[in-house]
Amino acid sequence: MKKYFNTAGICYPDEHYMVNMDSRLQEIAQLIERGEYITLHKARQYGKTTTLHLLTEQLAQKYAIFSISFEGISENTYTVEASFVKRICGLFYNALLYGETDGISKEAQDVCKKMSNTDLKDSDLFSLSNLITKICMEAEKPVVLFIDEVDQASNQEIFLSFLGMLRDKYLKRKRQPTFQSVILASVYDIKNLRLKMRPASEHLYNSPWNIAADFNVDMNFCIKDIVGMLDEYDKENHIKMDVLSIAKDIFDYTFGYPFLVSRICKIMDEILPKRNFNPVWTHEGVIEAIKELLLESNTLFDDMIKKLNDFPELKKMLYSMLFQGEKFLYNADSFICNIGLMFGFLKNSEGMIALSNRIFETRLYNLFLSEDLITSKIYKSALLDKNQFIKNKELDMERILMKFTEAFTEIYSDEDDSFLEENGRRFFLLYLKPIINGIGNYYIEARTRNMRRTDIIIDYLGKQYVCELKIWHGKEYHERGEKQLIDYLNYYHLKKGYMLSFNFNKKKEIGVKRIKIGDKVLVEAVV
Repeated sequence: MKKYFNTAGICYPDEHYMVNMDSRLQEIAQLIERGEYITLHKARQYGKTTTLHLLTEQLAQKYAIFSISFEGISENTYTVEASFVKRICGLFYNALLYGETDGISKEAQDVCKKMSNTDLKDSDLFSLSNLITKICMEAEKPVVLFIDEVDQASNQEIFLSFLGMLRDKYLKRKRQPTFQSVILASVYDIKNLRLKMRPASEHLYNSPWNIAADFNVDMNFCIKDIVGMLDEYDKENHIKMDVLSIAKDIFDYTFGYPFLVSRICKIMDEILPKRNFNPVWTHEGVIEAIKELLLESNTLFDDMIKKLNDFPELKKMLYSMLFQGEKFLYNADSFICNIGLMFGFLKNSEGMIALSNRIFETRLYNLFLSEDLITSKIYKSALLDKNQFIKNKELDMERILMKFTEAFTEIYSDEDDSFLEENGRRFFLLYLKPIINGIGNYYIEARTRNMRRTDIIIDYLGKQYVCELKIWHGKEYHERGEKQLIDYLNYYHLKKGYMLSFNFNKKKEIGVKRIKIGDKVLVEAVV
């Protein structure tokens, strides 16, 4: 069977094009050998389940591994201790029954079977603890426990008691046989359960998993990782692509987020050829795949929306970063920082909080802007004028700036300066959206996003346009902005750039003009 890019469920090296995980698996294997208990907490679709599967395959000769999952278990299971114990024993026994776990004594298997089928009300965590002791004491090799999808149970008191039992056995491991290692895989950091605990219960549980080792293995794909995966694909399919260049493009937009990397590759492999897009494996193909990705509904983006609804403080923070250019210092004790990093939306960039990748950033821009589309006058104005902004399959950015200036002045001239300063850039993106929607993309250059300045990079039918949005802060600041814009034009090998200044000086001169600096032409608009 021909290999393919997989974005759903476990990835198998013999079936799917994959990043080589050997170095990461080796790091985890070393922790297991040392007898460490580990929390593998990463955002959704970061490859946690695949990692556990590959570990099981790799270490099966050395360890007896119980690899279980809490996925699909109803909440009722966690409300009664006997039900929880029965389900855990059932998961253990299934692993034994189907040959997933070997090296366990017949007597221990029989006890496990009995406890998984019993309806006795006296089945409790103490009896489960005794079973674990028996399993580990009589096993032919050290026993390891992997639990996936721990989030399903992490806000349940019985589960926390279960963790407490494992912790107690860990502390007594020199005297009583227990698991060599335990790995809990989840989105939430089990060390920080207060994020999911009900307020009334929060005070009862102070880090029940504080025995876990710090797990700092980077699960993001680097450019080298992506090169290895694409190189295998290229050789098998005789594409003859520029592997390194494509890998850099994909990394540039995803920052190595596993699902996003694989999804872009899958779109290029399976969807673009059906649309007669050719050649696929080029920079233009990557941009087209990203456009397709940003338009689709998938589990990752759906989960993002849910999380923003669940945590309005995070949503507010992201909005202020994107549209108001606010900067936030990384703070390990900050609730909002923690959940943003935990869900994969944010990253710590040299002590500052930043969006984790351009895909998330653009998707969030689109989400926030979509909430304004129905009522936005500036959006409706662009919608009426959109047909006049495309010439010979190119954006007429100069005309866009001219018409935006007219519309903005007409609609918002009566608003106060603070309102316009806070919302001006959002208004321009709302104006731009219907013009490029479905054909082009945009992203914000993170290095320039602040309260005073934002650079927008627009991709439209393979061509790029750089537009600087800025708040007017005097002639000297304006001239610095011109120089910075020229630097960007040099970086993108462009001759023409665009600048939109929101000027609140009463004597300002509203309009659009061209200026020439060296071999560059700058189209500057003032509103």
